Amino acid sequence: MDKIATENKRIIRRLLLTCLLLSTGLCLGWADSWEGIRAAAENVNAISADFVQEKHLPILVKPLVSNGRFIYRRPDSLRWEYRSPVKSVLLLVDGKARRFVQSEQGLVEDVSARMQAMQFVMPEIGGWLSGRFEDNPMFDARLEEDGRIVLIPRDEGMARFIQRIELHLSERPGVIEQVLIFEGEKAYTRMQFTDIQVNPAIEDRLFREVE
Repeated sequence: MDKIATENKRIIRRLLLTCLLLSTGLCLGWADSWEGIRAAAENVNAISADFVQEKHLPILVKPLVSNGRFIYRRPDSLRWEYRSPVKSVLLLVDGKARRFVQSEQGLVEDVSARMQAMQFVMPEIGGWLSGRFEDNPMFDARLEEDGRIVLIPRDEGMARFIQRIELHLSERPGVIEQVLIFEGEKAYTRMQFTDIQVNPAIEDRLFREVE
């Protein structure tokens, strides 16, 4: 059970990162207020980006690095794909989550209890995408003057494995430079985003097929 719980936490963190990127990346201009962020979000129906993820832990000399790409389309279609070092694909479509992991037989669907974590986070995506950070019951949100959105978990259970989340906005309109998830004083995950595309043409099969 402890192993499943740990994996659930990892999945929740990944999904939250996705939602955070989407909701902030939707800003088509520099926003200095919650009202501006929500207004910009209304104009975006889809978004995609490449990412590099670094996992920093005190016991590691070097961070664990992985990379991939995600694609989102309203109202609830998401593809979150890790390309290296281990390939895996998470698909969210029509309110249902499916996860595929690399094996000797290729990408195989994961039908374990870990999928429950994905179903838990799924209802939150709409709120992130609307830019309503301050209305989300899961986090206390602050919009900082230096171009950061800081999110502090309100739930004590979540606060045990996420201290805070920081989104660093770029001076370039509609772009974020990075997302940081702090799990402890010296344990954190950094995600850098590149090649961000707003409202790209997206094929339906990308949300239903793993290849």
